[in-house]
Amino acid sequence: MKSFLLLILSVLVFSCKQAPKDEKEPIEHNVEEKITAKTYPENIRNVFEAHGGLAVWKKQRTLIYTITKPKNPETHTTDLRSRKDRIDTERFSMGFDGRQPWLLDENENYKGNVEFYHNLMFYFYAMPFVLADDGVVYDETEDLVFDGTNYPGIRISYQTGVGTSPKDEYFVHYDAETNQMAWLGYTVTYRSGEKSDNVRWIRYDDWAPVNGLLLPKSITWYNYEGRDIKDARNTVDFENISISEIPRSDDFYAKPGQAVFWENVKEE
Repeated sequence: MKSFLLLILSVLVFSCKQAPKDEKEPIEHNVEEKITAKTYPENIRNVFEAHGGLAVWKKQRTLIYTITKPKNPETHTTDLRSRKDRIDTERFSMGFDGRQPWLLDENENYKGNVEFYHNLMFYFYAMPFVLADDGVVYDETEDLVFDGTNYPGIRISYQTGVGTSPKDEYFVHYDAETNQMAWLGYTVTYRSGEKSDNVRWIRYDDWAPVNGLLLPKSITWYNYEGRDIKDARNTVDFENISISEIPRSDDFYAKPGQAVFWENVKEE
């Protein structure tokens, strides 16, 4: 899993292109057997179930949502199995074809890091289900206290060599009565490669039922001092949310003809 926040306020831009028609593929029917074969701690299993369950999530292929922006809304599309992705706006587009990230930016307006950003918001949005990915290590952590309420938690780390930033850590805190996810704490090590004690905090308290799952309608970053949560800082809203068992074609995620692979941009 990639780490998250460094560019979130400065890189929300891309140009829309017409998508090819969807292509249906056979849906696997052994999802429950695969989930049963992997053992999850009871507390994280309860969180998954409170959001619709891993069996329902694992059957899905295509997740789409729009991040609302007054001047340049972004439409994010992700294949949940291959993790190919694409972001489209009126200004430019970017994506990941399964091997390399690409950028379509004819006016050269994009100033961020495509490798970092192309799936940044996916990992925020797809909580808690991305915490069922391979290579995740679950551990105990102390409760998070906010406004006099205790939120039990689960510490998440990664096995060596997993993802771009395996030294990242995450802290999922949930409502003790409903088991719904309430807070995400996370560290950022993408640039330094070194472990960090600076845990950032996001509140998850705005959920929407979508095709049998509970998915975020918005998430809010909070100011903090250690584990002492202060006031709300900024909120990201999501609209036009859909999740489906039907995959998009490989062409949808492929680099458009006038786009360039990110490695080539960095070498210029």
